Amino acid sequence: MLRKLAIFKELLQFLWKEKLWWMIPMVIVFVLFGVLLYLAQGSAVAPFIYTLF
Repeated sequence: MLRKLAIFKELLQFLWKEKLWWMIPMVIVFVLFGVLLYLAQGSAVAPFIYTLF
């Protein structure tokens, strides 16, 4: 898990260095969306999340 966070940190540093600030919110939203899907994968909440999309 720590390795994945390091990759995310490196990506944000790259975006900041290359002055791609407009992409940072998009990347954060995609990561949060992925975390939401991962956490809901095996739970009873999954049917309710899938109805949102």
